[in-house]
Amino acid sequence: MSTPRIFVLSTQAVSASLRDEAAQKGIRLDAVPFIRTELLEAGELPAGPGIAVFTSQHAVEALPAIGQEWTVYCIEGATRRLVEERFGTGIIAGTASSAEELAKKIIESNPGQRVVFFCGDLRRQELPVLLRGAGLVVEERIVYRTVLTPQRVEGVYDGIVFFSPSAVESFFSANSISGGTVCFAIGRTTAAAVRARTGREAIIAGKPDKEVLIHEMITHFTV
Repeated sequence: MSTPRIFVLSTQAVSASLRDEAAQKGIRLDAVPFIRTELLEAGELPAGPGIAVFTSQHAVEALPAIGQEWTVYCIEGATRRLVEERFGTGIIAGTASSAEELAKKIIESNPGQRVVFFCGDLRRQELPVLLRGAGLVVEERIVYRTVLTPQRVEGVYDGIVFFSPSAVESFFSANSISGGTVCFAIGRTTAAAVRARTGREAIIAGKPDKEVLIHEMITHFTV
């Protein structure tokens, strides 16, 4: 295993295999969670058939089951994998890499329909606003709560990996970064939060997936 020459902070827990992979490339990957999620009671689902929308894997985790008469639209990556694991692959009608792209797919395929958006208390506005603007009826079900857990970190990191706008807010409420620190973001909304806090552009994952983002971070520092 290489002696660490690059130090990177992940604002969310990462698997031992990803940490080991980074270490093999001389990167020490520290994980300090800056948010935690609390699942809430999802309540009884409206009678189907219906359209369920997920932009977060936490919302999927909060839902115990969903009938096969429902169709699902969800964000790609970890959220899609969890939907397939819990509800089956055949239930997915469409996926996208961002909330805006997902809204466009829903609008194109389901004009005037009713949609249930399972989300957190800090959910972004883009998707429901786009759907309602296109004439869809949107019911928002808050099924998890995001709690910021800011804390001071010691030392200077070569890179910081962010997985949500909430984590960006939590991190920068207690910390600042040096001029040479590279920021990595799971998606465009997270990158926008980094830009708002730092004035810098973050490197965005090719897909909204934790492993993809960590691999892109490793590639950035080793190529």
